[in-house]
Amino acid sequence: MAENMFTKWKDGLEKTRKSTFGKIANLLGATEITDETWEELEALLIQADLGVDTSEEIMAALWERERKEGFTKVQGLREVLRQELLTLLNAPAPIDFSIQPTVILIVGVNGSGKTTTIAKLGKRFVDEGKNVILGAADTYRAAAIDQLQIWAERLNLPIIAGQPGGDSAAVAYDTIQAAIARHADIALIDTAGRLHTRFNLMEELKKVYRVSGKAMPGAPHAVWLVMDATTGQNALQQAKAFKEAVNVSGIILAKLDSSARGGMAFAIQRELQLPILFAGLGENSDNLEPFSPSDFVKGIMADME
Repeated sequence: MAENMFTKWKDGLEKTRKSTFGKIANLLGATEITDETWEELEALLIQADLGVDTSEEIMAALWERERKEGFTKVQGLREVLRQELLTLLNAPAPIDFSIQPTVILIVGVNGSGKTTTIAKLGKRFVDEGKNVILGAADTYRAAAIDQLQIWAERLNLPIIAGQPGGDSAAVAYDTIQAAIARHADIALIDTAGRLHTRFNLMEELKKVYRVSGKAMPGAPHAVWLVMDATTGQNALQQAKAFKEAVNVSGIILAKLDSSARGGMAFAIQRELQLPILFAGLGENSDNLEPFSPSDFVKGIMADME
């Protein structure tokens, strides 16, 4: 089972592993460590979408370990790099579903994979024996409502949807009320994929957040931001804006299998101080996996064995 799960991660991270981390593998395929090894490694870490600050932090840790432990072979550097990368990632805490219904707002920019991710979450939670209801509160795009309705039908999930162009906060309110009435365990609410630079849209997202609390005191109980792994470092500014607007509590890294920029996971944890809860490792509805730091690091470094 564990082996099958790691295979999923290894396959899902193939593009990231073959790109920049492939260059790191080549660099660490030598035997002796030279000054050029250190310089090139730092440059490659930055290119791997870890970001300048994260890369410098790793390099400082590697130099300190080298000073203390005195390894001169690349094999030693490989192992220490693996350990240091792992320290940058935190395993997410178990999700708390003790409040019923647990109301989860899903936020993110258009094209991030948000609606498909909601469907994947719905399937995962149903497979775990939970009663799930969906809310199509992305009323700005008729296609988003249609897409979620198609998924709901396919997965046999109830859905509350408004009219295109309607009040998204009202849809969120109605979804939560329906979840209470139907004794649902979880309400997953889609929101309009808004650009963080559009002030009025971000204000409307805050309204959805506020109205959720009127439908049920304490709601939403979680706000999960879907980030597109193919955008790399560019997604961090967006994420910071969402975090300020609606108290984001966790990250879902979508399209990891389509991206060569999986290294952004390290920057996400360092810059945002938010847990990565799930990662999208494929197109199918069951290809959303709880984030595993050890499988992630093993997956991107699999060619360095």
